[in-house]
Amino acid sequence: MFGTLLNRLIENRVFRSIVRHGFPDSNRNRSLASFTNFFLHLQPVKVRLKAIEFTRTFYLGGLSLACLLILSITGVLLMFYYHPSVPRAYDDMKDLEFVVSQGVFLRNMHRWAAHLMVLLVSLHMIRVFYAGAYRPPREFNWVIGVVLLLFTVLLSYTGYLLPWDQLAYWAVTVGTNMARAVPAIGEEMRFLMLGGHTVNENALIRFYVLHCVALPAALFLGIAIHLWRVRKDGGVYVEPGEGGEVRG
Repeated sequence: MFGTLLNRLIENRVFRSIVRHGFPDSNRNRSLASFTNFFLHLQPVKVRLKAIEFTRTFYLGGLSLACLLILSITGVLLMFYYHPSVPRAYDDMKDLEFVVSQGVFLRNMHRWAAHLMVLLVSLHMIRVFYAGAYRPPREFNWVIGVVLLLFTVLLSYTGYLLPWDQLAYWAVTVGTNMARAVPAIGEEMRFLMLGGHTVNENALIRFYVLHCVALPAALFLGIAIHLWRVRKDGGVYVEPGEGGEVRG
């Protein structure tokens, strides 16, 4: 019964036009299926079992990506209830807390996923460094990873100002004053971040655009390049002498 239903699902024109796999089962045809499938082509056709063990990566990269997915979904939902203006932004936060059904749950899910993503990306970088996976020919991907960590921290920081409460105000004040301490260009950096000399509505608009448009676009582009480089560099790093069974 189940086998018949499964065959009906996969043996039809719609499914085969998407998956493009109707070849006889062989190593060559399994490779073709990976090359021609959008969801599979990022992964190597063959991997060493050692490379996909849990203790090899602790799935930190995948968990970071899962947090980003949660942040994207909850962020879009929060945008339905938010206006980046003074003092409406603070009123919207209060509405989420007291008026919107499950608003507190939605906001807290976004908040904790952001904290967890920063932690997971940091641990992922530590694991890559400890395993020596930054060495040639993977050094370019290591640089991309450092940039992605920077984008992750900046996304978390730019989200601070959006509630427009005391914590937001003083967190951004301290952070931009730290930027002002940079030699030679510090004052210009602070002015560029705030859109002026004080934390006001100009700063709120800039942080909102950075948090919801500019930084997410840059992060998704960087992740695409990062995954492509992992694929081109042979998948998850394995020490040359480790060997291990190859599975296709």
